Amino acid sequence: MNINASLFVQMVVFFLGAWITMKYIWPPLINAIEERQKKIADGLAAANKGEKALAVAAEQSKAIEAEARGRATSLVSDGEKRAQAVIDAAKAQAQVEADRIIEAAKAEAAQEMQRAREQLRGEVAALAVAGAEQILAREVDKTVHAQLLEQLKAKL
Repeated sequence: MNINASLFVQMVVFFLGAWITMKYIWPPLINAIEERQKKIADGLAAANKGEKALAVAAEQSKAIEAEARGRATSLVSDGEKRAQAVIDAAKAQAQVEADRIIEAAKAEAAQEMQRAREQLRGEVAALAVAGAEQILAREVDKTVHAQLLEQLKAKL
């Protein structure tokens, strides 16, 4: 066989194989590679977007947590203020009640003292009459001297 013919046939087969590869095999292969590159790029972009969203969400959660702590603190302080107001109101009401009871006790004591004075006046008058009877050694008429005893009670 002739080397030139063999070389020529090999060259024709090589170019024919290269042309078939470039026409039918290379385009789907390039499309698959480009499609894979696009998927990878999209995945990386989504990952970056997710990282940014995660950072924003972390900041928002910190802000929400700080706000919740602030609200909790304000609720606790409001509760303490309300409790103190209730305690103060109860103290004031207890003081008013204590003052009322003291005034009632004073009034009752004054009435009791007045009753005791009246009773003492009556007893002093009776003792005065009894003493006068014994001193005079005669019977004193109680009906006659009733007005004198009433005047004596009034003076005592």
